[in-house]
Amino acid sequence: MMNCQQATMLISESQERALSLPEKMNLKLHVMMCSGCRNFSLQVPFLGKAMRAYASGKDEESKKK
Repeated sequence: MMNCQQATMLISESQERALSLPEKMNLKLHVMMCSGCRNFSLQVPFLGKAMRAYASGKDEESKKK
């Protein structure tokens, strides 16, 4: 059984690489049972999108308008 540390690591890695089928299945099972990791899995994509927008300067462009 996967613990929260392993689950959050896989959630973060899923933003950078495709997870294997066993990784996906274990992660999905853990997230179904753990509200903390479920919340983390919802926040990580938003943070990644915000960081990419900031890095590309889109944030600065929206301030100028």
